[in-house]
Amino acid sequence: MSRIDESLEFIPVRIAVLTVSDTRSFEDDRSGDTLVKMIEEAGHSVADRKIVTDDRDLIRDTLQAWIDDADVDVVISTGGTGLTGRDVTVEAHRDVYEKEIDAFGTVFTIVSMQKIGTSAVQSRATGGVAGGTYLFALPGSTGACKDAWNEILKFQLDYRHKPCNFVQIFPRLEEHKRRK
Repeated sequence: MSRIDESLEFIPVRIAVLTVSDTRSFEDDRSGDTLVKMIEEAGHSVADRKIVTDDRDLIRDTLQAWIDDADVDVVISTGGTGLTGRDVTVEAHRDVYEKEIDAFGTVFTIVSMQKIGTSAVQSRATGGVAGGTYLFALPGSTGACKDAWNEILKFQLDYRHKPCNFVQIFPRLEEHKRRK
């Protein structure tokens, strides 16, 4: 079972938060606020924060800018993962992924099933890697953001988490680009 190895030093990561919404602003972005609070409480830093509309190109370009930014290790977006015509966040994420973290969506669904039952089937939460940056797309509800953070990301973004975590493999994400 997983655990935190307190003998290891905590390594903070720099996380950008993206809210995808046609109606939210910083004054009423509860899910973005929730993510920022949990990120900071865990000891990580918020590298940047933006709100963009449900526009695939705009979302993709924002993600790509953060992938290209050496000061961003992780991107977490909230909103636009549902099934409606305006929900294009997942497609924008997949536009930039080099590798998809398939199990992230599966584990998120398992966590969601325990909270909201079969309604979890309507979420398309996803995770991936691009340019040495982890990217995660979460639903727009504060409950979903809390579930993803408290049950998955809080542990996988903690270097002390055993038996393995995302932070320990940061140096290897782009090993294919090294000269031999």
